[in-house]
Amino acid sequence: MDLRDSAEDQERSLISFYKAQETEWASHLNCKLEGDAAVGEGVNRFFLSKSMTLLQFGFHINFGRMMGHSFIHSGPCISGLSPAITHVLFGGSPETTTIQIEDCPDNDIRTTIQLLEGNAELTKQEEKAVFALALSWDLPGVTKTNRKWLHERLLFHAVISRTSRQVKQLRKGLKETMVWPFLKERADIIPKFLPRTSEAALNFHSVIQRIVWLILEEKEDEDEDECCLEDKCRVAGYLRIFIEKASCAQLKALLQFWTGWELLPSELTLKVVSSNFPKSATCFETLRLPAHYHDYEAFVTDIQACLNSVDTGFGLV
Repeated sequence: MDLRDSAEDQERSLISFYKAQETEWASHLNCKLEGDAAVGEGVNRFFLSKSMTLLQFGFHINFGRMMGHSFIHSGPCISGLSPAITHVLFGGSPETTTIQIEDCPDNDIRTTIQLLEGNAELTKQEEKAVFALALSWDLPGVTKTNRKWLHERLLFHAVISRTSRQVKQLRKGLKETMVWPFLKERADIIPKFLPRTSEAALNFHSVIQRIVWLILEEKEDEDEDECCLEDKCRVAGYLRIFIEKASCAQLKALLQFWTGWELLPSELTLKVVSSNFPKSATCFETLRLPAHYHDYEAFVTDIQACLNSVDTGFGLV
């Protein structure tokens, strides 16, 4: 992948990789970023993390291969897939799956289907909206006798029928990466492969617990200026405050800058050093923060600049 290319060309590079035939997905992964000096395991993490991000929020091509490939190499997983879709994906009957209104991914369609809930009389405008949706899916308009049935059929079509092609493609991609037999044999792994959004969410405590605060560590380089303990403690405190206040999205971006992806490692190493800007050694999961900050707002400005760089660069400011 060439980071000097446009976002569209970078996506084409990913798509071309996952469209390749007869690929041994479990073989050693060795990624290279053109236009960036970064090397090592951190580059692989960046590649897999970007694949999963684009898959969840962007394109939908060869996504089964992407998910299987990332899983094989202990990369990020896709969270938030509907339990109904998961049920059908792994062989459950579409007709017997439990479908909730929250499983419908389209908010406009969801709002229209919700009009049929309960027994309140529909307005002319609401009847028109339901009729237009039902007609587009070859279903009849709403009447007093078919209201509950129509609600169930619209919901089934919105969640199951409209995604059947994507489910087949996902199953095919998982089979090609040889993840499918493993998941079929070990059903207990499926929730880890397709976690719920709430389970994948990061929080302050989970991040703080993994940090190794190397405040009293001696300098590594003889030419490196030594920072006083007061400066180290102050900047480390700024980071702790930032993590306490950060949203889940900000914590994920921080981990991407720190380690190359949003997965929590067993340890996150922090060093406060004499430098101009925050830097990360993703292969070693080490964050180096400058000791010169005497103002929390200035610290946050630079940290946020780093977080904004994770999708366009390799996280080096």
